[in-house]
Amino acid sequence: MSKFPYSTAQFNRAVATVPPHAWFGVSAVFHYLGPSFAVLLFPAIGVLGVAWFRIASAALIFAPITKPWRTLRLADARTRLLLVGLGLCLAVMNTAFYLALDRLPMSLVAAMEFVGTVGLALFGLRTRRNLLALVLVAVGVFVLIDVSWSGDPWGLFWSALNAALFVGYIALGHRVAQAGAAGGIERLGAAMAIAGLILVPIGLVQAIQAFGMPLLVLAGIGVGLCSSVIPYVCDQLAMSRLPRASFALMLALLPATATIVAAIVLGQIPTLWDLVGIALVMAGVAVHRPVSMA
Repeated sequence: MSKFPYSTAQFNRAVATVPPHAWFGVSAVFHYLGPSFAVLLFPAIGVLGVAWFRIASAALIFAPITKPWRTLRLADARTRLLLVGLGLCLAVMNTAFYLALDRLPMSLVAAMEFVGTVGLALFGLRTRRNLLALVLVAVGVFVLIDVSWSGDPWGLFWSALNAALFVGYIALGHRVAQAGAAGGIERLGAAMAIAGLILVPIGLVQAIQAFGMPLLVLAGIGVGLCSSVIPYVCDQLAMSRLPRASFALMLALLPATATIVAAIVLGQIPTLWDLVGIALVMAGVAVHRPVSMA
């Protein structure tokens, strides 16, 4: 039985009043808004320290609401294994993501992240309409991102690892979401707690340096809220109502979102060519028709 603080049925009905694409839209914005703030903190806290703040603060925010200790205690062995897998994926993926951002342009990391999602979308295609949608999106992303390959092999390694684990996050996150909106968030809280425990020996040493500076601590918590709480909750609310292939194809919006967020937060105004790419991505998502939930 769910231990969510509100009636599961009432919560699920409330979530259902909002289209799943709207939940995804909120997630897409914060998917790059959080990392934009994180990059600004790298010089002050360190890459691993920021990664620790992201996961640890998210785990602490989730804990009183989702009660991860109770979720893990009541879960069967298969569910516990799923949650450990998702927690490990979140910990390593977010660390690799920040290590890649420290060495490579965000556009390149976003482009590599998208490669795996194309495979998921293609795997789930069943209609010519969706194939056309995938072509439009792929062309749009190719136009949108001017990939200037770096000679930094470690940067490329971390980016490739992040991209691979991002696919794992989609697959595992979609399985977690099958418990429903409330149940999915409960399980997400448990997985985030596991990720926090994994990252303690990795990023705590750098993070401790910021403990005496309240503004840096608040900034680190803000990164966790923007990067791991808001987008991951919205992902669960969208995944609970969208097939995995449809969700994967919609992730093509992320490079377009990254361009918009960069323009607003970092003052990087897109060129006309960038706007053409964004338009193609939007057209692909508009043409796409979700396959039925099986």
